[in-house]
Amino acid sequence: MDDAMSTKTEPDGPKEPSDHIYHKEAFDNIPEEKRARILATAAAEFASKGFATANINVIAKKAGISIGSMYNYFESKEALFLTVGENGYKIIESILKTINTQDGDIFDKFERIIRAVQKYSRLNPELNQIYQDMASEGLAHLSRQLSRKMETITAVYLRGLIAEAKQQGVIAPDLDDPVTAFCLDNLIIALQYSYTSEYFAERMKIFAGDDALDNDEKMVKGIMRFVRGALGVSG
Repeated sequence: MDDAMSTKTEPDGPKEPSDHIYHKEAFDNIPEEKRARILATAAAEFASKGFATANINVIAKKAGISIGSMYNYFESKEALFLTVGENGYKIIESILKTINTQDGDIFDKFERIIRAVQKYSRLNPELNQIYQDMASEGLAHLSRQLSRKMETITAVYLRGLIAEAKQQGVIAPDLDDPVTAFCLDNLIIALQYSYTSEYFAERMKIFAGDDALDNDEKMVKGIMRFVRGALGVSG
């Protein structure tokens, strides 16, 4: 992460994993537009069909390349899926880097994260669906290769925010930093899934009202009121 996302208050927390490359070198040598088209096509196919049902031949045809070229870029369907997941990680990381992490307290910064999640989830529904599918036991053999890296991004950031807020006296001093970060991240994940999955969207409506999906300000204000109370701040 760049300096804007680094913290001085998380010396012993999880470290950002090193990059993994799941595609072949030939994939890096094709034009950026072509790479983007292949990954977008693959993301849409994996999201709509699921990993097991998605067909790499179909993906190649829809992307406008030969199956021979596809295997020149990826060793297998698994490698293509992991590359799509890695691309999703980069998108999430790039969005986090746009968040102002310098101004305000933990609540100002977490609110910016919530708003970014709302925007990201609507712009990247396919990646959200893939991320949700990765959580299933059936894809455990693949998700293990990506989940630690993806989750570490927010784990490091949130634990840093919490430690900093304690130093500033903004939140309760006896909070358990890792557990609190886990709870905050679960709020983020639930919100993220609500804009992608029909099940989670319906669940949001049941709990938060029929207008919850369309009323972003209502959700932001409600979540932030809850977070302030949970972290030991009234009002």
